Amino acid sequence: MIFQPDLITGVISFIFTLLIFSYLIGDNPLFRIAVYIFVGVSAGYVAAIALWQVIVPRLAYPLVFGSMNEKIFAAIPLLGSLFILLKVSSRMAGVARMTMAFLVGTGAAVIVAGAVMGTLIPQVGATINFFDLNAAVAVGISKGEAFGNGLVVLFGAIFSLVYFHFGASPKADGSMRRFGLIEIAAWVGRIFIGITLGAIFAGVYAAALTALIERIASIINFFSNLFGNF
Repeated sequence: MIFQPDLITGVISFIFTLLIFSYLIGDNPLFRIAVYIFVGVSAGYVAAIALWQVIVPRLAYPLVFGSMNEKIFAAIPLLGSLFILLKVSSRMAGVARMTMAFLVGTGAAVIVAGAVMGTLIPQVGATINFFDLNAAVAVGISKGEAFGNGLVVLFGAIFSLVYFHFGASPKADGSMRRFGLIEIAAWVGRIFIGITLGAIFAGVYAAALTALIERIASIINFFSNLFGNF
């Protein structure tokens, strides 16, 4: 027998599924209602997480019950947030520049470090690992196949990077054109990038199709259990 909370949850899920599917006939108020509720619930959830996992334990609690050092370290971000709030006033907006400069500089440093440590270095390491012939033989891959795979990955990485080389020299007619070899390498890199984007799109489409199948199966199971208990 379906418990009352399960029945309510199932009905709400079914209604919202229909509201989202109504977009198939075009943008309409029903779809907008579902989107607004989703955005509102998501914003409320993020606000609750920020309040109970960041503001209260990392700001309010140290300021009230922490040691002197903890109070000082907690007062610094509090003061920075107050400076940012001063941007609502045109006269006091300049006070927030120091805080904004710190946030932008810190964010840029984190992004650069993340790109180098999380993307560039792992990509170089993964490319090098394709040329580890002994490891390939250990998993049943021939050395020739492993070497060929490594060359494809290496050339794909190099040509893809060359595609983003925007240095060019002016021609007699005033047009800008890259060096011939770079232009050819960039064209090959465009092919690798297109294959990559196609694979990513296929993965996103497969994930969306899986979610759709799961939602339809959930609705079918809900009605099967509902009418099977009456």
